[in-house]
Amino acid sequence: MEIFLKVLLLIFSVGLITVVLLQKGKSAGLAGAISGGAEHLFGKTKARGMELVLQRVTVGLAAGFFILSIIVAVVID
Repeated sequence: MEIFLKVLLLIFSVGLITVVLLQKGKSAGLAGAISGGAEHLFGKTKARGMELVLQRVTVGLAAGFFILSIIVAVVID
């Protein structure tokens, strides 16, 4: 059981790293910070298509990784 949980944790961690690296950056330095503020003020649509899918997969993998990490820590002790 312990080995299965560790392998599952490894799969979650590699998946989370991959999904985070696939996402596009939210800003481009100072110019991104200035235009980002304007986008929030005037309202810009949120992520669409593949960006939305990547966001949701990231949240799911992060939650799974967090929960699985706690479970592995409890089972090993």
